[in-house]
Amino acid sequence: MSDYQAMYPVRTMCRVLDVSPSGYYAWRKRAPSDRLVANAALLEKIEEIHQASDETYGAPRIHADLAAAKHGASLNRVARVMRAAGIQGVSRRQGTKTTVRDEAARPAPDLVDRDFTATGPDQLWVADITYIPTWAGFVYLAVVLDVWSRRIVGWAMATHLRTELVLDGLNMALWQRRPEAVIHHSDQGSQYTSLAFGGRCKQAGVRPSMGSVGDCYDNAMCESFFATLECELLDRYQFKTRAEARMAVFGFIEGWYNPHRRHSALDYESPVNFEKNHERRTAKREASPGPAGTATFGEPGGLLLHCASGAAEASDSNGSWDKREDTSTYLSTNSG
Repeated sequence: MSDYQAMYPVRTMCRVLDVSPSGYYAWRKRAPSDRLVANAALLEKIEEIHQASDETYGAPRIHADLAAAKHGASLNRVARVMRAAGIQGVSRRQGTKTTVRDEAARPAPDLVDRDFTATGPDQLWVADITYIPTWAGFVYLAVVLDVWSRRIVGWAMATHLRTELVLDGLNMALWQRRPEAVIHHSDQGSQYTSLAFGGRCKQAGVRPSMGSVGDCYDNAMCESFFATLECELLDRYQFKTRAEARMAVFGFIEGWYNPHRRHSALDYESPVNFEKNHERRTAKREASPGPAGTATFGEPGGLLLHCASGAAEASDSNGSWDKREDTSTYLSTNSG
């Protein structure tokens, strides 16, 4: 009625709507209800979180952020307030094929058999390649993802799809994680069945594994990450140069996805926080008194904690901290 009172008399609108004029004016003077005030305050927090996520978060992740900040609000209420304010997350597009099987190459055996589970870090990695369009042409991204924490432990970008692309991604993962007998699972693309890639895996003690041809479930975990990358970054921005695309992907993986983006499979924790919380719990168990009343603190090397920036910090038994080189250092010293 307030919107139309310049066009129609208030009493006429009240008669048509079967509302008393006195009731309408009383409603106009009435203070907002406690619920409206609370929803307005909740909306401010929702907008802040939504902006911090670059407008990518939907109701579940915003609800997880609110819960972590001790702001009590149910998921349904968050969704209702967002819907009323026209706030929504981003949706995903269909993927594309970037690896082609080499019929003459001999694939590695399938060591996973669709069991994409792990009880700790660096037991099972999955890898794949996607493309990123720019005004200057395509640039390709190869990633290595830790199944346990969903963390991108290695990645590389290039303007080609040769074996060097996946080797660079594997080398970053090996440099950052230093695994022992990790399984590296991929499709049967020619990059992964090449002699160079197989030789690098053998040299590093990596156990290569490849899924069956045409099985959509074998690469579902990597495809899920690519879908997130596409809908939250690639579909929302246009890159004029390949250098712009590289910087944007670096910021997304190392500045957002690994340290901050909440993952539904990790009970809405980010991959870095999931690993850090696991390491804290492990350290606490190791530091608890044993049967004889003695306390153990794990191996002499100390506890390894991965920072949000991709850096790693090692704590010795005296409580001192030694900061190792971070991912940006790796990229600067291994780029080219």
